Amino acid sequence: MWDFFATVRHRHSVRRYQEDTPVEAEKLHAILEMACAAPSAGDLQSYHIFVVSDDGLRHALRSAAGDQAFISAAPVCLVFCAEPARSAEKFHERGERLFAIQDATIAAAYAQLAIVAAGMGSTWVGDFDERAVAAALDLREGLTPIALLSVGYPAELPDTSPRRRLDEVVTYT
Repeated sequence: MWDFFATVRHRHSVRRYQEDTPVEAEKLHAILEMACAAPSAGDLQSYHIFVVSDDGLRHALRSAAGDQAFISAAPVCLVFCAEPARSAEKFHERGERLFAIQDATIAAAYAQLAIVAAGMGSTWVGDFDERAVAAALDLREGLTPIALLSVGYPAELPDTSPRRRLDEVVTYT
């Protein structure tokens, strides 16, 4: 079992997946449990997660995201949606405008780390046509797509991308 720091260091954006290697139901369940264990404003969990394994729907998501082929190549795509009205009930305008987006984002980040811990890879996709994603999934009113995560077993592991130095992003006061 990897520790947390190793899990974070081994997270890469995977754009090539092993063909015909499905994501096991028990691993997917564990990943979704970790996403739902993420902190959320007021513990409201103002988000909804769609598990997309249907080929046609993954191709529709691919199209909605500028034809990024890895989305349909991965056996699963997780779609994280914010549910602003749920957060607004307790936190009003700020909950609707910000907290629901944060909730969905944090859940997606936890899922991405759980994917690595489960021996798989993913890529976070934020550049997509919201309306096209909503139409493809026939989203009910009140859900806003925030992030797509392709999920599967990597066919390759990309090199680690460079990061800014701590002194460029951290200020101690």
